[in-house]
Amino acid sequence: MDLIFSTDDYEQSARYAAWRDAICDVYVHVDVKATDPERYRGFIREARFGDVTMTDILLSEQRIRRNQQHISRLDKDCYYLQLIHRGNLSVVQRGATHRSNAARGALFCATEQYELHCQGDVRSFYLEIPRDAFAQRFPRERIPISASINTTQGLGRIATEFCATLATEGSKLEDGIRAGLGNQLMDMLAFTLLSSEGDIPAAEGSVKKARLMSVQQWIETHISDPTLSLDKVAAANGMSVRYLHVLFESCEMSASEWIWNRRLQLAYDRLAKGDARSVTSVAYDHGFNSSAHFSTLFRRKYGISPRDVARPR
Repeated sequence: MDLIFSTDDYEQSARYAAWRDAICDVYVHVDVKATDPERYRGFIREARFGDVTMTDILLSEQRIRRNQQHISRLDKDCYYLQLIHRGNLSVVQRGATHRSNAARGALFCATEQYELHCQGDVRSFYLEIPRDAFAQRFPRERIPISASINTTQGLGRIATEFCATLATEGSKLEDGIRAGLGNQLMDMLAFTLLSSEGDIPAAEGSVKKARLMSVQQWIETHISDPTLSLDKVAAANGMSVRYLHVLFESCEMSASEWIWNRRLQLAYDRLAKGDARSVTSVAYDHGFNSSAHFSTLFRRKYGISPRDVARPR
């Protein structure tokens, strides 16, 4: 993630003023009152996944307030979702209070007045989610303004783990893949909010769908690895091979078949776009360690050889 600002770059006596000038007056447009300004410390790191912005943020104990004056300066309509690693924070909006900590996240609207109360130092992920795009994922009568998310089980836990993975691995991915992951994250969060917190079994289908999307995206980012195995996929995604097979039941093909099929699809797309490299190079780029094997599977799937697809028309 890219570092936006850190008070560590300033003398202790200047940190609080620097934070207010750089972050509160420019970056997010809020008023802030620190409990102990003489010992203030904070930082913000940022990564973008299409329309979704993720920040990794450290806040010293403080109160944050956004009022109508701040809202008039905003240039986008969005939600904030906070997923806390350490500390406690309360969100007050429209008379409702959502208390968040390492076991519970909080969603709230950035373009309505709110207050945040940090108890002690707080380290968290913040997601900035476009309001219109997120609202389209809900029935009209269930579009949220503010809400809590249980991050210890079900979809809430999966979404939190997904965010942690994006924070550590996202910088290695291409922009198009990052944008796709941002959309998948919005899907996952909407599933989470639509699922009754006390009815985890009823939400099992949504959990599996979200988990499957996460695994498939991980596979695509590692598709060039010729040693990619089901054991490796399962271990990297924190599940057993047996559960991996369960996830892929909805695809009407096994996990192995899905991987080979996706390799062929991506290779076909590359060849059809007129990739200047050889067919063998394209095959190796997509996890094949034999051009003959690649050609055999390609012809079996598409009824045409890779060279015919790559041949200028």
